[in-house]
Amino acid sequence: MLSDVRTIGAPLAWFPSLLHADPVSRQGFELSVHGIHWGALDEDISVMGLLAGFGDQTRRNRKRAA
Repeated sequence: MLSDVRTIGAPLAWFPSLLHADPVSRQGFELSVHGIHWGALDEDISVMGLLAGFGDQTRRNRKRAA
């Protein structure tokens, strides 16, 4: 839930590393004003990305770098 009382939701399928992680690993996250971080999974999801409707950007970034 955001400070303005909006709730953000996204399908787990948008984030394959989370989808394929075990439930215990998915529970190991840290919240910040900028987003959610899973250190053990090396996964970060930004609030701005969620608000924009973006899922996992890893593949998109790899294509740009290639």
